[in-house]
Amino acid sequence: MGLKGREIVERAGVDVDTLIQVLNQAYCDEWLAYYQYWVGAKVATGPYAHALIPELEEHAQEELDHANKLAKRIIELGGTPILSPEEWMKESTCGYLTPSNPDAMELLGQNIQGERCAIEVYNRILERLRGRDPVTAHIIREILEDEIEHEDDLENFKLSEKQKGPSKKSM
Repeated sequence: MGLKGREIVERAGVDVDTLIQVLNQAYCDEWLAYYQYWVGAKVATGPYAHALIPELEEHAQEELDHANKLAKRIIELGGTPILSPEEWMKESTCGYLTPSNPDAMELLGQNIQGERCAIEVYNRILERLRGRDPVTAHIIREILEDEIEHEDDLENFKLSEKQKGPSKKSM
C-alpha cells in the first residue's frame, strides 16, 4: 500500500474505504463479466455462433484486464480485492446472467445488458470522484471507454448479422 497515495486521495475529500468498497464491487462485476463472456464462447450455438465466438473471447480477455487494473488500484489504496468467487455474486452490482439458452443471439442480448450495466457503474464512480482522485478516475475512464466500445461492438454485431442472415457455414 502506498501511504502517500492514499493520503492524497483522503486529503482531496474522498472516503478511501468507501472507494475501495465501490472498486471491489466493480472488480466483482469484471470477474463475472469475464466468466460470462468466456463460458458464452464455449457454449454458443446456432447460426450466428461461429461469427460471435471470437468477439466473446476478445471481450472476455478485456474484462479480465479490467479486473487486473481494479485489483491493482484497490491494493494501492490499501485495500484487498475480494478473494472469494462466492463473494463476487454477493458484491457484484451487475450480477451474472447464466447462459442457460446457448443460442448466440440470446447470449449477445445478455452481454449487451451486462455492458449497459457496467457503463452505468463506471459512470457513477466517475461522478462520485468528481475529479478528486485523478489516478482512480483515469483507470475508471479507460475501463468506461472499453465498456462503451463493447456495447457498440455487440450492437453492431447484432445489426450486421441480422441484416446478413445466418451464414451457410454455421448451419
